[in-house]
Amino acid sequence: MNEPKPSSTPASGASPAASGADSSSGPKSIDRLLEIMARLRTPVIGCPWDLEQTFATIAPYTIEEAYEVADAVAREDFGELKEELGDLLLQVVFHAQMAAEQGLFGFEDVAAAICRKLVERHPHVFGDARGDSPGAVTETWEAIKAKERTAKGLASVLDGVARALPALQRAEKLQKRAARIGFDWNDPLAVLDKIEEEIAEIRAAMRDETQEAIGEEVGDLLFAVANLARHLKIDPEDALRKGNTKFERRFRQVETRAGGSTDLATLEALWQEVKREEKKIP
Repeated sequence: MNEPKPSSTPASGASPAASGADSSSGPKSIDRLLEIMARLRTPVIGCPWDLEQTFATIAPYTIEEAYEVADAVAREDFGELKEELGDLLLQVVFHAQMAAEQGLFGFEDVAAAICRKLVERHPHVFGDARGDSPGAVTETWEAIKAKERTAKGLASVLDGVARALPALQRAEKLQKRAARIGFDWNDPLAVLDKIEEEIAEIRAAMRDETQEAIGEEVGDLLFAVANLARHLKIDPEDALRKGNTKFERRFRQVETRAGGSTDLATLEALWQEVKREEKKIP
């Protein structure tokens, strides 16, 4: 049985304020949410599922909710976006509640930290620095982040790139960091040459190497493709997401037209037919 998502409803018997009941005389919605979460995590009277969660078990839900926000944005479904942002906010509150229980920090500390960071990283708004264009603002932002990494004792320009990022997105961030100190290709054509080199290495590995070695070469190819996307100013994660959507749309049409057939030649012919129709090729 699938585990439930972190609950946004209180245990039975909660007060109107803690149940999220709409009341103009009650606490603000964020206060109600904090009360609900505290109630869910209260021993004996709270929710057994919520009580057994840890930072590690909740983290996957946090990532999932962020993707659901991105999906609602991509579909321009703003009613759904409102709901998904609420689910994502719950993740922040859940982590903050668990941290408060351990005496680490609380929700107010989380909010205060991001307020401080935003002010520090926008000296062109809250200070005397100039920020006349998005490019200038980005430069200032990155310079401030570099100082913050140094202050934290992070020695490499690659330090701080989250390991939990999707692999393509992390590849792009690692490449951008390396480019800051000049370790980069000069133009996209040079990256295309690298891609061809990696394909040749995969062919060689398929003849002579182990499955592990082949996997390593495929990883090098994917890394090079992410590099090409970066040089062409294309978000590789977004490009692959769109590629997934296109494949899904076309394949569903193939399934419908195939009528249950699994003959490869038939499926390929239908695939080409769908492609021609989409591209309006006679």
